[in-house]
Amino acid sequence: MSGLLALLDDVAAIAKVAAASVDDVAAAAAKAGAKAAGVVIDDAAVTPKYVHGFEAKRELPIIGRIALGSIRNKLVILLPALLALNHFLPAAITPLLMLGGAYLCFEGAEKVFHALFPHGDEAVEQDFDPRDPAHLEEEKVAGAIKTDFILSAEIMTIALATVESPSFWMQAATLALVGVLITVAVYGAVALIVKMDDIGLHMAATGRTGAGRATGRGLVVGMPKLMELLSTVGTAAMLWVGGSIVLHGLEVTHLWEWPYETIHHIAEAAAEAVSVAQGFVAWAVQAAIDGVFGLGLGVLLIPLATRVIGPMWAAATGKKKAAH
Repeated sequence: MSGLLALLDDVAAIAKVAAASVDDVAAAAAKAGAKAAGVVIDDAAVTPKYVHGFEAKRELPIIGRIALGSIRNKLVILLPALLALNHFLPAAITPLLMLGGAYLCFEGAEKVFHALFPHGDEAVEQDFDPRDPAHLEEEKVAGAIKTDFILSAEIMTIALATVESPSFWMQAATLALVGVLITVAVYGAVALIVKMDDIGLHMAATGRTGAGRATGRGLVVGMPKLMELLSTVGTAAMLWVGGSIVLHGLEVTHLWEWPYETIHHIAEAAAEAVSVAQGFVAWAVQAAIDGVFGLGLGVLLIPLATRVIGPMWAAATGKKKAAH
């Protein structure tokens, strides 16, 4: 009997440890997810464009395929790769973050450039040939998963840098939880956004009350504006997060500490100049300056990426030949 009681006591102790570990993982995941929020916003803003132009019945299956690809990116490829890198070469995490931040700055600046100077992309238009819906769907899903891989890599790297635990399994569990929760949140929101106009049409046509039908019509009219707002917010988030990552990396690696410290002092001074919401003011000022820096860096990277890196990559992968 005493042996059974001792066993039960041991089981209870293990359960307490497990429960505490679950709480720790959840807390760490929440903190890591908050740090990656800017990239998540961009992910949610970018994805809906990949289902534009398809029949309504294909929208949710396409989003589902992209979501599965995102889970695979995060859990099968990025999770073990980042954990191995963090174990064997932890000094590479910050430079990788900075590289990803620079890519976000480039993407954001390119979106701003396209908005100011609209122009078509012949290669993209050839790839997304609307005369072949099956080919178009495959290309768009593949393109979305590739874009997701870059954003997922940034999210997972930010999460890894945020987790302050020496335990390998704690890091692995936190990264896995962050990856799954963010994927569910992003693609769940995307599915809702994409189908909202259909919901509005249904409400406008079958609503039992005038208010219900008016709400449906409002959804139909408002969704394009919401999509534009999401795109704008996503671009701003790209520039803010990318600029912040690069600036913080420069400070952490001691390559150039002055910009980060100067921006921090400006944000503190702005917060001290007001009597309310000082924390928000400090964050807003720093985010705005980080975004301006990100835009400037991205503009400088556009010719490098489009005239040097892009052609080299196309030549190496054979895409240039395929286009002809």
